[in-house]
Amino acid sequence: MRRFADFDFPASPQTAIPGEASKTLAGVLLSAVMASLLVVADQVIENWADGHLLLGWVALWSLVFAGLAFCARPLRRASTAVALALETRLKAAAQARNEARMWELARMDPRVMDELRAAAKRG
Repeated sequence: MRRFADFDFPASPQTAIPGEASKTLAGVLLSAVMASLLVVADQVIENWADGHLLLGWVALWSLVFAGLAFCARPLRRASTAVALALETRLKAAAQARNEARMWELARMDPRVMDELRAAAKRG
């Protein structure tokens, strides 16, 4: 006997473009990493004498741009993997809820159960 999940249903009209969520997540992660680097650099610059302030700001912004160049690709990959894993789990949970709802309906309504049995025999 086929399960309810084995039947093909049309896709939902709200299909997201793959990777769009990961771009946002990558941007947030990159901002968090850069903010932590800025805090550390600011702590270091704060301890220097006033004569070295310009050199400190140059070093700070060099660190910021190097961090942006260095961390962008790994954070994009990590955020893409997290977004895809989350999307997979959410789809599986939604499918399980829909299947449970259908079986509950079939248990209460013999017409629906007959339809499911007939579909299982055809397939």
